[in-house]
Amino acid sequence: MLIRPIGLDDMDALLALAKTTGVGVTTLQPNPARLNERIQTSIKSLNSNPELADASYLFVLEDDAAQQIVGICGVEAALGMHDTWYNYRVGLSVHASRELDIYKQLPTLFLTSDLTGSSELCSLFLAASHRKDGNGALLSKSRFLFMAEFPERFAERVIAEMRGVSDEAGQSPFWESLGRHFFTMDFAKADFLSYVGSKSFIAELMPKHPIYTCFLSEAARAALGNVHPATEPARAMLESEGFRYQGYVDIFDAGPSLECSLADIRAVRQSTVYQSLAVAAEPKNGIPWLVSNRSLNDFRVTLAVTRPLEDSLPLTSEVLKRLNLENGDSIRAVPLSAKA
Repeated sequence: MLIRPIGLDDMDALLALAKTTGVGVTTLQPNPARLNERIQTSIKSLNSNPELADASYLFVLEDDAAQQIVGICGVEAALGMHDTWYNYRVGLSVHASRELDIYKQLPTLFLTSDLTGSSELCSLFLAASHRKDGNGALLSKSRFLFMAEFPERFAERVIAEMRGVSDEAGQSPFWESLGRHFFTMDFAKADFLSYVGSKSFIAELMPKHPIYTCFLSEAARAALGNVHPATEPARAMLESEGFRYQGYVDIFDAGPSLECSLADIRAVRQSTVYQSLAVAAEPKNGIPWLVSNRSLNDFRVTLAVTRPLEDSLPLTSEVLKRLNLENGDSIRAVPLSAKA
């Protein structure tokens, strides 16, 4: 399995993946024009030195044996620099009266743009047929080696907006209890309009005043800061890397935004530059490592079972070939698991 930058030839495969994501994966919807634009932006970002506001990177997971694209992941370098980026901040309002002996703490939603300028992990999706053998961890964490190698291309704060709670029909209880009253459209359409850049309607239609969650349905309150069942493994994986929920949720489905400073992400902090050492077989007592070359335009990541020897990392010829490297070339690597 190999992670590499997306190319123009991957358009059909990306569209096919997007058609299987379902409602709620906002940045990966089956819109050919938008997907083509994202591919073009990623290619341009890798082949130039753009401002953070204009940079976006997409990577694909390729089953090189089958020559098939089976996953996608991305990073936006800086959010909200051209269009306003909205979240709800879950806060607290206190209502008290000594005379009446009443003291109430009420969770409250505040519409904010506090996360503007953050880098965002986005568009993570893995085909169901390949959700095994560490492929999910490879797909998600591969971005951290890229960010560790080129930190100047990203903001100091990194966020990940997680898919919120919705049912099998794509209905969001949070949207049904709140958003629908202001937008008079279903969740899928609002999510799509936000994705394609029509964000002005959010500011025009959303209530400007704080919203007391006690007025929401019980199901909507339960959805606040929680994720879709299919997203639980991705959340756990990010939390193992140091990401934490800090009280910001999506304005449509109330999915949590997880945050971590770039320098504190485990795979970034612990990644090390080694000299590759070609070996005939995987070292005994080896463990899974994420290994990347150090090329910007031809960035590649794969999994290797290995164990470092001082300043070198033993890699089989198959792994070196996958990374387009030769014996002795410089690599960046980190143990796949935080527990290693």
